[in-house]
Amino acid sequence: MPTPRAPIRIASCSGFYGDRLAAARELVEGGPLDVLTGDWLAELTMLLLVRERAKRPEAGYARTFLAQLEQVLGTCVAQGTRIVSNAGGVNPHGLADAVRALAEKVGVQVRVAVVTGDAVAERVGDWLPELRHLDTGRPLQPSDGMPIAANVYLGARGIAEALARGADIVLTGRTTDAAAIVGPAAWWHGWAPDAWDALAGALVAGHVVECGTQATGGNYSFFEEVPGLEHPGFPVVEIAHDGSAVVTKHPGTGGLVDVGTVTAQLLYEIGGPAYLSPDVVARFDTVQVAQEAPDRVRVHGVRGEPPPSTLKLGLLLASGFRNDVTFLLGGDRVEAKAALLDAAFWGALGGKEAFAEARTDVIRGDHPDAPAPLRLSRVIMSARDPDGDRLGKPFGAAAVELALASVPGLTLDGLPGAPRPTGVFWPALVDRDRVEVELHLDGERTVVSHPPLTAGGPPPAPPAVPEAPAPTGRTRRLPLGTLAGARSGDKAGNANVGFWVRQPGHVAWLLSQITEANVRAWLGGFEGPVRIHPLPNLRAVNVELVGWLGAGVLANLAPDPQAKCLAEALRTVEVDIDEALLS
Repeated sequence: MPTPRAPIRIASCSGFYGDRLAAARELVEGGPLDVLTGDWLAELTMLLLVRERAKRPEAGYARTFLAQLEQVLGTCVAQGTRIVSNAGGVNPHGLADAVRALAEKVGVQVRVAVVTGDAVAERVGDWLPELRHLDTGRPLQPSDGMPIAANVYLGARGIAEALARGADIVLTGRTTDAAAIVGPAAWWHGWAPDAWDALAGALVAGHVVECGTQATGGNYSFFEEVPGLEHPGFPVVEIAHDGSAVVTKHPGTGGLVDVGTVTAQLLYEIGGPAYLSPDVVARFDTVQVAQEAPDRVRVHGVRGEPPPSTLKLGLLLASGFRNDVTFLLGGDRVEAKAALLDAAFWGALGGKEAFAEARTDVIRGDHPDAPAPLRLSRVIMSARDPDGDRLGKPFGAAAVELALASVPGLTLDGLPGAPRPTGVFWPALVDRDRVEVELHLDGERTVVSHPPLTAGGPPPAPPAVPEAPAPTGRTRRLPLGTLAGARSGDKAGNANVGFWVRQPGHVAWLLSQITEANVRAWLGGFEGPVRIHPLPNLRAVNVELVGWLGAGVLANLAPDPQAKCLAEALRTVEVDIDEALLS
């Protein structure tokens, strides 16, 4: 039996389109790497790239990737560091041409591979009658908007094949976020397509590092404990031959890698314990995390199962335009002032019912402990409508005309802007056999097969809940965040909030607090489906809020359209905590 290869070191230099431009250089110069990767795509990004390419056919990819690549390409070639990126967006071949031109400019030779097959807009029209929304189950309606793009989420097999054939740089369109980590790991270790546990371990590792510095202390509930958070280092993951991994960062960089920061990211934008991908299903109820050394966290024990026979399909629907205007209110009587402002503003425009969607949000700032001049509240008027003209001059005029004719202590927080085009992300499932994964390398096109659907092992046993300390019967009313951390995010129209505790004895208490009834009450009576997923192996529980974000970030008019603030807001709710847990 051959000796297992040493762990592969993969660095993630981007968590979104617009992340730190210097991140790639910091990682490449900070220590040895086998693969440099990152994530440049999101639902909002895809819409921006679609609209950009409609104006300029040669566009449609994440241009910041080229800026990062120019800083490191020569060094990567010299060191043998491969590069994998989904920055191709809706034009991966266009990005490949730009990368080849950059290589010529830098004076290096590279083999650039392109993985495609995700763009299915030309065929999706035939599928529409049978497509159903992934969360609601309803068919697409004309009122939902017209599809302007359609992309399936591809997996890691095309990336692994490209690396096996000697590609120095692999560019893709829409893939799952973790595919850029799973693919290199599968190539490096030569895993069989049905090495479910190893693939699942890589999938979990990829999920941890795909969002960049969120694994090293960014957006962390206990941020006061994170050194150097002004400039945290980006994560590096070392994936072993069995799929176990160590999450770390380069020595001397800011931030923190500990069980808490890794757990927080594990809970980000997930659903139930079975985490689906085109390559494997990872059982999050089997994940184990342990502090191996300072800034080194081992993630292991992950069980894998065969992937589904379907792929996620994301339709981008044109849904008109949106606009908003923000008023500042000084002082007290905020509710009364906001009510009058609401009536005056929308009344001048024919009422909220005159728009496809309209809302008023009040963010209170009249805190008695704030300096008097800063006791400012915000009133945000937002609307969406197919007719952009109605959200232009009339919308702005209605706001400006209230400046001297409404409540006291009122001003505009900047002049109203022009209406902005918007869209809806509409998720569905499509049989994977309808989708061909294509690898383009050295002028040749190869079709890459989907993973087999061979059976996996028996389902994992439910993880045990650690024993709690004996209660004293004496409780204190304190914020939930006294003991629990949390992180929240978005998946189309859904939000998730993952809660975790840092002591094993606190798990039972956490599960007793995070109930459907409590969550609904904390959210002000939310009526959509609330799904509770205990994960005691992570000392955690994940909450799915189905429909919390309406039509999703592309069309959501709420002040927190991606639910990024929701977790910290929920940590402020007061609950009863037994004194035994506080000791």
